Amino acid sequence: MESNIYLIMIIALAVLAIADLVVGVSNDAVNFLNSAIGSKAISFKTIMIVASVGIACGAIFSSGMMEVARKGIFNPSEFYFDEIMFIFMAVMITDILLLDFFNTLGMPTSTTVSIVFELLGAAVAMALIKVLEAGGSASDVVEYINTTKATEIIVGILLSVVIAFSIGALVQWVSRLLLSYDFERKAKWVGAVFGGVALSAITYFIFMKGIKGTAYAGQSFDLIGGITIKDFLESKWIPIVLVNFVFWSLMSYVLTVFAKLNIYKIIIGVGTFALALAFAGNDLVNFIGVPIAAYQSYTEWSMSGQLASEFSMSILSEKVPTPTLLLFISGMIMVATLWFSKKARYVAETEINLSREGEGKERFEPNFLSRGIVRIGMGISTYTSSVMPKSLSAKVEARFQKPKIALTKDKTYEMPAFDMVRAAVNLMVAGILISVATSFKLPLSTTYVTFMVAMGTSLADRAWGAESAVYRVAGVLNVIGGWFGTAIIAFTASGIILTLINFGTGAAIAILLFVAILLLARNYISYNKKSKEIKAEDSLRRAESSSIQGVIVESAKNTANVVKRTNKIYTNAIDGLAKQNLDILKKNKKGVVKLTDEVDDLRDHIFYFIKNLDDASVGASNFYINILGSLQDMTQSLEYITKISYKHINNNHKKLKYNQIKELKEIDYKLEHIFNETQAAFENHSFDKIGAILSEKDELFALLSQKIQKQVERTRTEESSPKNTTLYFSLLLETKDLMTATMTMLELYYNEHDSSVPPATIS
Repeated sequence: MESNIYLIMIIALAVLAIADLVVGVSNDAVNFLNSAIGSKAISFKTIMIVASVGIACGAIFSSGMMEVARKGIFNPSEFYFDEIMFIFMAVMITDILLLDFFNTLGMPTSTTVSIVFELLGAAVAMALIKVLEAGGSASDVVEYINTTKATEIIVGILLSVVIAFSIGALVQWVSRLLLSYDFERKAKWVGAVFGGVALSAITYFIFMKGIKGTAYAGQSFDLIGGITIKDFLESKWIPIVLVNFVFWSLMSYVLTVFAKLNIYKIIIGVGTFALALAFAGNDLVNFIGVPIAAYQSYTEWSMSGQLASEFSMSILSEKVPTPTLLLFISGMIMVATLWFSKKARYVAETEINLSREGEGKERFEPNFLSRGIVRIGMGISTYTSSVMPKSLSAKVEARFQKPKIALTKDKTYEMPAFDMVRAAVNLMVAGILISVATSFKLPLSTTYVTFMVAMGTSLADRAWGAESAVYRVAGVLNVIGGWFGTAIIAFTASGIILTLINFGTGAAIAILLFVAILLLARNYISYNKKSKEIKAEDSLRRAESSSIQGVIVESAKNTANVVKRTNKIYTNAIDGLAKQNLDILKKNKKGVVKLTDEVDDLRDHIFYFIKNLDDASVGASNFYINILGSLQDMTQSLEYITKISYKHINNNHKKLKYNQIKELKEIDYKLEHIFNETQAAFENHSFDKIGAILSEKDELFALLSQKIQKQVERTRTEESSPKNTTLYFSLLLETKDLMTATMTMLELYYNEHDSSVPPATIS
């Protein structure tokens, strides 16, 4: 019976391992895909193929890394089999939920940090339980934990953040100083030397990460002085790198001059392969290390014939090779996830947007820390410029002068987030840092290294300008904060889950697994719903036309959408007040925020819209700006109406009187008629019908004035609630502002529309 329970746990851990591989790759794909995707140096399909090959190779070579899960954090000889199984189960349940949570948010986090702190949290909790049951002191817990190794891992990970950012910034600054933004027009030998440096660093990195995990690493050969390949690579790294540099410099020159290949694209392709290989080789332990250790523990225990509570796990202290078949299957699951996971691309977008050259849709809001850091940075920059000789300063500025790129008329084309020099530096520096850490046996997080290198190169490349710096710095702080959050949550959650499992055993495990499945399903449904909302047809589209008639037609769909959603939001506000339904009003607030954000996004695009105009079409800009102004006025009125409605019901104030509700519904019916007519006119491009809608303007404003007068009379004679009076007047006055903005927008369209252009040719 006891054996069956632990067999079921092994099966559950195997299923969790597969799920963890999926969520883990979704999180860590950012590490090796971003430089290639952001620079658009090679096609997306080619990027995926190269990365897939790298993952497959890295997975097979990762056997040696599995030791971290077995003995890197705790001392296995201090625990019995049943305790180890509880630790491993708690770790896997915590890990999959934690990573999926961050993936759903689109925030890259470290799978290394999560697994380390989960193992630490569960082991500490188990040790505390053992110590307290034996009547010992809490200080005895240190005997159960591999404090030396755990401290080394944690300090190494934290240091990698600062080092990666600093070196990334320095190398990018020097590279840009030497190559400038006009790097493709430089002499062929310049690109060849850069290719030699980058490719020699990346190939050494491939040797270190690839060969170290194979059986050949420990073999010695007379050809290399009778030492092992691993020792040779670590001790003779200077001559290896120098020979590599000479070889790749010559090869780069040949490929550039004779084969007419772009050396920067080759660097990006090879670098993507190298980081994908490193990710699989270094991080696979984070996903399957615990289940494999559990399986090997179960195998040893089942052959021992001892009770689970009496079988010491000192066996985990020994080096046990991981079956190659398991590594191969894991690699295939990772490759499949890379191709089919939408979350992987969502997480990747976060880093690309933070390192993007120039402006883009900013995801993070600035905070006092980001503003303070930017001010300090600007102060340092100003001081440096003042003390630097003007001639030298001018030369440096010339190297960082960004080329003017003509905006393309192809609406489907998106400019690269950054150029190939920065992409190559990202891959090269990340590869060098991981190689150095590997050779010195220093643990690090590949996520932290690749992310911070990308942020450092962005800063040095002046991608964070005055228009975007506070948003980008806020984004970086948010991601780093998430990393610390990962450690704290991982440690705490795994400890709590371990405690529940220890005291609830089988029943607790079943309940926790069920809860985990529910949470994963909920996150999946929530993410899909969010994705559909982003892609929904209701979302507004930016105008690209350069003539007034073109903008009228192109913006008609936007206007129809805004009017339709305005109609719905206004009706929901009145219905929510009438029924005192807080859920409707809360949902309404979210709808207004989404609409406001989309209109603001259109407004933020004005700069690029005007830049795209030719000299003969400048009039279109005035029309478009005025239309956006009216749309913004409409959303501001809606925002106020929804806010005061929600606040009134949320604060449990008196319900509006029957006559007040009746009058508001009367106004709502009139507005609904106008909005429906407006929506139909814009959807069908029947702009001539706008005149009939405008003719109802006086009647509508007269209706609003009549309701205001009635409320004045009620207030003087019968109204006893100041809150109701304030709410009602606010609703009427803001409705008047809403209709003023709507009518102004309709007049703009009606006056500018060329009635000689038939709808059929405009559509």
